Amino acid sequence: MFVDRAKISIQSGKGGDGCVSFRREPFVPEGGPNGGDGGKGGDVIFLADTNLRTLMDFRYKRKYEAENGQNGMKYNRFGKQGENLVIKVPPGTVVIDEETGLVMKDLVHGGDSFVAARGGKGGKGNVNFKTSTRQAPNFAEAGGFAQSRNVVLELKLIADVGLIGFPNVGKSTLLAISTSANPKIANYHFTTITPNLGVVEIFDTSFVMADIPGLIEGASAGAGLGLDFLKHIERTKLLIHVVDVSGSEGRDPIEDFDKINKELSSFGEKLIKKPQLVAANKMDMLDEENEKYLAFKTYVEEKGYQVFPISAPINQGVKELLGTAAAELHRLEQEPQEEEIYEFFDFDKDKEDPDYREIYASRSGGGYALEGKQLRKIFNSTNFNDLGSLRYLYKYIEKNGAIDKLKEMGLSEGDTIRVFDYEFEYIDE
Repeated sequence: MFVDRAKISIQSGKGGDGCVSFRREPFVPEGGPNGGDGGKGGDVIFLADTNLRTLMDFRYKRKYEAENGQNGMKYNRFGKQGENLVIKVPPGTVVIDEETGLVMKDLVHGGDSFVAARGGKGGKGNVNFKTSTRQAPNFAEAGGFAQSRNVVLELKLIADVGLIGFPNVGKSTLLAISTSANPKIANYHFTTITPNLGVVEIFDTSFVMADIPGLIEGASAGAGLGLDFLKHIERTKLLIHVVDVSGSEGRDPIEDFDKINKELSSFGEKLIKKPQLVAANKMDMLDEENEKYLAFKTYVEEKGYQVFPISAPINQGVKELLGTAAAELHRLEQEPQEEEIYEFFDFDKDKEDPDYREIYASRSGGGYALEGKQLRKIFNSTNFNDLGSLRYLYKYIEKNGAIDKLKEMGLSEGDTIRVFDYEFEYIDE
């Protein structure tokens, strides 16, 4: 099964906690603290792997977590860093942050990679908190938080040539006769419901050709599976527009040609600007002097496109079409390629997190409450049985202006201040 879209959740590893430990060797009086630092949590990394062709694996597993960092240990031993989690995806995968809708990375080539979620920093052991006035710190720093987010994976096929056209005009037959691919072929609409790829070998060169499932009128507005199919055309360098000039479906070839190009134009200006060769298929049901074919050929050539009369099932005219496609691809390779334009996710802004040090004050029941990201980390590092550790927490709250905020809200002596699940009684010194 070809799967080209998936939603998954990812989470980096939490940083290991710093260790609280003291030297206990005999004959070492006042040995002091020796608690080591915690290890960094593992990152979540996306990697484009050329051995993959679909996002099928993400249908069955939707949650991915990197390894947490190991806690610090006594004797100043650092905790081990958590293993990075490498998530492999096919080349051509666009990774999108679901919350913002912004593109995190477009993994176009095999080997492309990026860090989607950073592991938390390891917490400092109590040896780092020793000062001239605090000789035996009985607390350590908690490890940094893990990052978690939901991401959307969207695969856009990477092919040199894309076959486009209405359903049942012969695209799959053309792909089958031109390559070793074996697409499903039958005399009814939407035989092909997922894109197929094949390699064309001609004149000592080769290129990848994709059979894009048949488009219908209104595809650019989401009719049928139009949006799912049109996105696969975005990465192609050249289009071969297959048209049934025999009118076997009861449609007019000129109208078919115009309707498909209208859908390309509506989906994005970039698609309609792609070089396009027109394959007038099913010529075995007509002859080259047929008025219907001549009218179609004249109309299309006046618009600046080359027309190739072919009959895919009997391999008539196919070599000339593919030869021209190979020559056109060679010409296009000499020109600078226009990169896709995205609104990218700002990792620097995400890393800075301006709200990290902010402490939020509010009324809670009959008292007051404090919350904040860095406050949560320091709270988790606090040893509530140690006066020095509690004093460190209070000094942090006071230094960041939280007490002043509470006083403006009416805080007075004897009131209760709740910090997460711990309550203090405020004493005005």
